Amino acid sequence: MDNTANRWRTIDIVIASVLGVAFGVIFWAWGLLWNGPADAIPLPGRAVLYGVWLVPAVLGALIIRKPGAAFYTLTFAALVSVALGSSWGWTLVVQGPLEAAAAELAFAVFGYRNYRLPVALLAATLAGLAASIYDVFIWYPGTAWGSFRLPYILITAVSSLVVAGLGSVALTRALAGTGVLDRFPAGRERAAV
Repeated sequence: MDNTANRWRTIDIVIASVLGVAFGVIFWAWGLLWNGPADAIPLPGRAVLYGVWLVPAVLGALIIRKPGAAFYTLTFAALVSVALGSSWGWTLVVQGPLEAAAAELAFAVFGYRNYRLPVALLAATLAGLAASIYDVFIWYPGTAWGSFRLPYILITAVSSLVVAGLGSVALTRALAGTGVLDRFPAGRERAAV
């Protein structure tokens, strides 16, 4: 890809920001669910819900298809959720970019040329691994590896693969089918996603 293709257009910034704001609100609401009704599901099992927090990284990259899209979109969403009063507060200023960088790595490894399903699944899984490893050391440091940490990491990675990976691909395809992504490669290559 040449440097011109890697430059962000104004529409790229706007769409990534809109996704970030929308998912920041979703994150805030998802946190209420996680710490409210879903609290009835004991950890590590509740990690099955985790993948929602990683969708903007994969979705942003699949739509924008430029270096930094996964990082920007998820980091922006994390910051919006902090501004809205997320129960995890300022810790998300660190955790959001770590998760985003892990997802970004998958697209970078493929030179920002491959945005197909396997790469989206890899990005989602890497983000889930980064998120869950952060969690077990920061939020659950006194837990046992066998009965909590490893199952938590595994369940989070699978949730991320399914929800953030498959979910983002499905959402990108659905949006492309409506024509709203026609100004993006994802809209012009509908069958490729």
